[in-house]
Amino acid sequence: MLEAPTEPLVILASLLGLCIGSFLNVVIHRLPKMMEREWQMQCADLRGETTPATEPLSLARPGSRCPDCGRKIRPLENIPLLSYLLILRGKCAGCGKAISLRYPLVEALTGVLSAAAVWHFGSGWPALGALLLTWALIALTFIDFDTQLLPDSITLPLLWLGLAFNLDASFTDLDSSVLGAMAGYLILWSIFWLFKLATGKEGMGYGDFKLLAALGAWLGWQMLPAIILLSSVVGAIVGVLLIMLTRRGRNIPIPFGPYLAAAGLIALYWGRTLTESYLGLIY
Repeated sequence: MLEAPTEPLVILASLLGLCIGSFLNVVIHRLPKMMEREWQMQCADLRGETTPATEPLSLARPGSRCPDCGRKIRPLENIPLLSYLLILRGKCAGCGKAISLRYPLVEALTGVLSAAAVWHFGSGWPALGALLLTWALIALTFIDFDTQLLPDSITLPLLWLGLAFNLDASFTDLDSSVLGAMAGYLILWSIFWLFKLATGKEGMGYGDFKLLAALGAWLGWQMLPAIILLSSVVGAIVGVLLIMLTRRGRNIPIPFGPYLAAAGLIALYWGRTLTESYLGLIY
């Protein structure tokens, strides 16, 4: 595969991305529930209570089912995009309730971004790294939108993977990768405490620190200013639009992880070009 021509590999990456997108839907839906169940068990243990027996829940078990009627989804109904569009036509075959558009959108987005990664990086380790980074950022984006959580089970392995891929300078040299991980965490950690000391409120969560540290590990400390600037601008624009269009209260928190993830992907492809263009305008 690593030696295959680019065009067939792009098509293969898009098909693989559709399948991965189907799995990411499971991760997005179940991982927060698994975390919540684990917290409840830990709290019960601290109180000396026994937790009630519940159905095992993991990314593999139980099999996919309708969240409303509980009907198990057959293999033919689980084909990425095609099942939603042609077989199920957007509705559960059991109860007839509409299936969220989120599911095919995640599949399509993963397929397109997977193809873009291989198209941009060709074959080899950088392409594989770009795929893994893209898939993790998609999962983190939608989990943060839903729950305002960025699970350690994704952010921390993502950080270590960034360092591992840069052992041979796939995206940046190892020194820049290590400094990027350290600086990424410390920058947002410092902003968090300055904001809390000034206002008495917490402006972001620790998951945001870890996500920026992971992006620093992948792309190097040189990309951090661009990532922070891009994520802040996009987050501010979206936040203002939400307040204006949906009458969302200013005190209701807005997840910052999706904007960090989007900025990280932009920096992955065009970070150096944007930085050089910006510096050229200044100097």
